[in-house]
Amino acid sequence: QLQLVESGGGLVQPGGSLRLSCAASGFTLAYYATGWFRQAPGKEREGVSCISSSGGSTNYADSVKGRFTISRNNAKNTVYLQMNSLKPEDTAVYYCALRFRYGLGCNPVDFGSWGQGTQVTVSS
Repeated sequence: QLQLVESGGGLVQPGGSLRLSCAASGFTLAYYATGWFRQAPGKEREGVSCISSSGGSTNYADSVKGRFTISRNNAKNTVYLQMNSLKPEDTAVYYCALRFRYGLGCNPVDFGSWGQGTQVTVSS
């Protein structure tokens, strides 16, 4: 059964850091470009960052450039999102998903097989 499981979320103060993990089971994650997305209450799901299957190409939303870093360890079947200098506006449920259709950037409509999400709350 194809499954993605996110972990690593939590409560952090502004300026703090978290590292999210997206672990795949039942299939080889290395075959897929993968993305991280987030959805805040009352807002649409938005692309945060995505990475090619090899890890050689990455893309970031303007709002997270310079603060977030996406990476992958195909040997561990896992994709990561290192989040530094967190801001209250980063508060959301974060999801990972697989790219099933070619497109520009990290548009959620091009991704599927969503994980269950992990909550990130940035607050003092």
